[in-house]
Amino acid sequence: MTYDYLPNTSIYLHQRKDMFRMNTDTALLGQFMKIKDNESVLDIGTNNGALLLYASLQTKGKLIGVDVQEEAIELARQNLMDNHIENFELIACDIQEADIEPVDVIVCNPPYFKVNDDKQTNVSLYKRIARHECYLTLEVLCACVSRLLKENGRFYLVHRSDRLTDICVLLREAGIEIKKVQFLRDIENENAHGILVEAVKGGKAHCTVLKEKIIQR
Repeated sequence: MTYDYLPNTSIYLHQRKDMFRMNTDTALLGQFMKIKDNESVLDIGTNNGALLLYASLQTKGKLIGVDVQEEAIELARQNLMDNHIENFELIACDIQEADIEPVDVIVCNPPYFKVNDDKQTNVSLYKRIARHECYLTLEVLCACVSRLLKENGRFYLVHRSDRLTDICVLLREAGIEIKKVQFLRDIENENAHGILVEAVKGGKAHCTVLKEKIIQR
């Protein structure tokens, strides 16, 4: 177990070395999402609760975290309680089975890789679930977001830029329209590797492409 700083905050959180750990994508998504005071937030695949901790800086509304791994839920509970956050609910289940009232905002740092992508296979079961679409495919995620998001509610997502076509098609099929896109690029590379997305359920077809975010490691 390590005790780590949540970038650009005064918050610290516990992380297990054998589980998925907060990374640059987590921090970028946490700072990208915009939440109004008293809005409710659902984090799909909450892991250690990092995105809920970011959300707590913007809203006093209810914070809900869902993760298929019970160990992750217990770690998130510890981190939220350690930071004196009380307005939360954590649920250990598959998001397809979650019985939750629709929320104002959904945020997700999902598994990026398809199960047949052997190049990224990880030995740890915890990390494999977090990084591969074992339990949560992009198609299932978009359908669940549509079910659990209020009309005109916002969805914030970080993903791989090479999945952009899939993201656009599946979100539109689910009745969710992309409104803002920001590409992520390592300073040493020519091409973007990641993407941040803001989408609105029932939104009109109009998308703003923001200036790309250059990441210096």
